[in-house]
Amino acid sequence: MLDANFIILYVDSPLASARFYADLLGREPLDSSATFAMFALPSGIMLGLWSRHTVEPAAGAAGGGAEIAMTATDAAAVDAAHVDWAARGLAILQAPTDLDFGRTFVALDPDGHRLRVFAPAQA
Repeated sequence: MLDANFIILYVDSPLASARFYADLLGREPLDSSATFAMFALPSGIMLGLWSRHTVEPAAGAAGGGAEIAMTATDAAAVDAAHVDWAARGLAILQAPTDLDFGRTFVALDPDGHRLRVFAPAQA
């Protein structure tokens, strides 16, 4: 039986991306080198940052074709994260808004990967 417990993003510089994610997530990587960095997230999912220059086989896609979604406790937490991330200089692709599934916004990491924060709508 297989289990999906890793997310790997192809990045320009794993060390620079590791610094970005360490600051954003408030945790240090488990491992980092010039070609790869790894974070353990509270959910149990591992986030890997692999150099797009050394990944084998070579990757044909860049950031922006998918997104990492992170849940917030409520709409106020979504808005607070937006204020914090905008103050950190993250590019905001979508300002906080209410969609069918709840309150959300989307930012970009330095490699153009989409980072969505959302609070599920109350039933």
